[in-house]
Amino acid sequence: MVLPFEREYRERYYQLLDEVFDSNFWSDGEMTRTFEEKFQEFTGLHSCAVTSGGTGLLSILEYINVREKEVIVPANTFWATAQAAKRAGARVVYADCNKEDLCMSFTDMVSKITPDTKAVIVVHIGGHIAFEIEKIAQYCEKHHIALIEDCAHAHGAEWNGKTAGSYGIAGSYSFYATKTMPLGEGGMIVSRDKDLIAWMKKFRNYGKEVINGNIVTYPMKEGFNYRISEFAAALGIVQLEHLPVILEWKRNLAKKYDRIFENRIVLPEGMKSGYYKYIVFDEELREETGKVFNHTDFGNEIEGIRLKLPNSYWVAEHHKCAPIYYGWDKAELSINEIREVLI
Repeated sequence: MVLPFEREYRERYYQLLDEVFDSNFWSDGEMTRTFEEKFQEFTGLHSCAVTSGGTGLLSILEYINVREKEVIVPANTFWATAQAAKRAGARVVYADCNKEDLCMSFTDMVSKITPDTKAVIVVHIGGHIAFEIEKIAQYCEKHHIALIEDCAHAHGAEWNGKTAGSYGIAGSYSFYATKTMPLGEGGMIVSRDKDLIAWMKKFRNYGKEVINGNIVTYPMKEGFNYRISEFAAALGIVQLEHLPVILEWKRNLAKKYDRIFENRIVLPEGMKSGYYKYIVFDEELREETGKVFNHTDFGNEIEGIRLKLPNSYWVAEHHKCAPIYYGWDKAELSINEIREVLI
């Protein structure tokens, strides 16, 4: 796998690095605020940059205080989601997924609700928004359960104009090196709630806040250091400018794949995927990028707990991912040529 970073984007990054050096701020400066503003323009949501997608989830969970409460997470996801809930002091409850989208099953989620349920974390798998997100959001709102969105795969995802992170109280994006928008490391908390994001900006900085260039300290015993550097923020600005090119490239390749593969995830009307992965079922592929998650990645398996999660185990066994990472060297081939390469 390659991570193309074309010359024009490198030059843009070097220009922003000069601005960082000239500013004498290497952390918590204007570059971070500019990155947040630009991400807010992209998603339509208030934004707070943090060190990773995982620390973003942890921060949201700290905000709502899940200690000694239950948090429902999908089994079919990376261990970071459950770990964030555990580190926030919650008891993790694992829910099954749907075969159609690999995301949390509304029916199984509801069956796991108890009086101790404080939050639900929905993970948008593979680049698309969870197909049942609206049902889940409506249920959570009605029953006063906090809905959190893990948007680690969802850069560029939207459904009828609503971006990932718009449905719950907040969402967390990841900028890890393999993501559609890679910074190496980093994350972004997003929310419709301006006050929540204001709290996050203090929480990530030991309770400190910058007002008119002056650092003001507030008592916040929960606060810690989840700041990103100005250098990472500069790269974030460049990668965000680069993102429309990446998304167009991925979506064009996905259109070719749609004509090759019948057994695949089919998006609902009005949904756009960022295509972190292109997921097919029971297809023989000569070239692939592995699974999104294997059953050994499931949180319950890592904990040594076998649960009745039939769809999650079926998905782990029956899905594969065709190459759709930006820069795949065969993407410009014709549909027939790609078919011969892959099948």
